Amino acid sequence: MHRDRAWILLTEFTQSDSLRKHALAVEAAMRAYALRYGQDPETWGAAGILHDFDYEVHPAAPRHPMKGAEILLARGVPAPVVHAVLAHADYSGYPRVSLLDRGLYACDELSGFITACALVRPGRAIAGLEPGSVKKKLKDKGFARTVNRQDVYRGAEELGAELDEHIGFVIGALVAVAPSIGLAGPAA
Repeated sequence: MHRDRAWILLTEFTQSDSLRKHALAVEAAMRAYALRYGQDPETWGAAGILHDFDYEVHPAAPRHPMKGAEILLARGVPAPVVHAVLAHADYSGYPRVSLLDRGLYACDELSGFITACALVRPGRAIAGLEPGSVKKKLKDKGFARTVNRQDVYRGAEELGAELDEHIGFVIGALVAVAPSIGLAGPAA
């Protein structure tokens, strides 16, 4: 699935700037992992862009992502992408069987959490954010309390990645797209 098509579908259903930025962040992490694993970055990127595309229309379980998956299938989104979108929600009943499924699950909550960590840094800078700082914030239950910490830990485990390495990898992917997700990147 071509990126432009995924983006058009996202923006048709998602007006919130923060949700669009989250989609871009997850897309960046997914594309980076696709390259690492020798997978198709277009497919992985599309899953990242589309995983929460229906959230404004169906913000509560079980409608999200179940109703969204129906829309994706009707719009001709490839079945592996739709399955990954369904499997990113534990309550959906869809198991994470492919590397794509596990990648999306591993990148979703962590991308949001890393973004939150960067937003409270001076200058909203993601550049220079260290995995140790992110792990420390993960232990602070009052910080970004809507992020499910168990999903972050389980995501790394299911991907077969050590948590520090996974956090560092996702930080690197987000640094590369920092301006598009509302964060300051590396100094020019």
